[in-house]
Amino acid sequence: MAMDILKRNNITITGSGEQTILFAHGFGCDQTVWKNIVPAFEQDYRIVLFDYVGSGQSDKLAYSSDRYGTLHGYAQDVIDVCDALDLQNILYVGHSVSSMIGALASIQRPDLMEKLIMIGPSPHYLNEPDYYGGFEREDIDELLDMMEMNYKEWAKYLAPISMKNEDRPHLSEEFESMLYTNDPQIARQFAEVTFTSDIRAELPQVYTKTLILQPTEDSIVPIEVGEYIQRQTPNSELVIMKAKGHNPHISHPEETVQEITRFIEANRSV
Repeated sequence: MAMDILKRNNITITGSGEQTILFAHGFGCDQTVWKNIVPAFEQDYRIVLFDYVGSGQSDKLAYSSDRYGTLHGYAQDVIDVCDALDLQNILYVGHSVSSMIGALASIQRPDLMEKLIMIGPSPHYLNEPDYYGGFEREDIDELLDMMEMNYKEWAKYLAPISMKNEDRPHLSEEFESMLYTNDPQIARQFAEVTFTSDIRAELPQVYTKTLILQPTEDSIVPIEVGEYIQRQTPNSELVIMKAKGHNPHISHPEETVQEITRFIEANRSV
């Protein structure tokens, strides 16, 4: 069973430390997005990378629209990976929707995580009467329709919006190329699950010590969302980054590494 999961989720293990950092990629991505982050931690930590089923080099034949019709299915991927490797008290780093996937996993299995790092997280992307998520329902419907009609045009449209950093167009081009590698049908369902989920009610149940890294000028997640998560999550800290865009681990790896290092090494005995 463990070997099946290692293959299913395309698990990669590097590093030499005793404690494990598990990096979880966001929607439309795969484990390669961490290539500029991982080297900073390999000397002191064991590093585990994986692809969600349906993403990257995972076993796409294992994809089930029923299981992955909610974020709980992806949280089960995280739990499966940890159990297959017999992991406990890990340091979990999740980007975007993986922040909330990690939150759900931490609620279900409090033993899994010592600390939880959320990069550009959002528990709910839709605007509500008492909540600003950044999108109206018609915005999401148009996005999903575009994915169905012309997936490549959708990727071309989304990449620069998500990446920002117009002075470095190669970043958007690389991100666009990554989006192209996805199966369009799986990507569309993952997008719908991501943008329509609402786990605001679960945030008060996240007792794991949590860092919220909120980039500035994030077109996907407004700063108000990061502030909301901090208020609702009991043991959390919010950092407004200098980094622009929704992918600071790609566009600003140095600042991202600095903040993660500060947080995970705090209160450790020398």
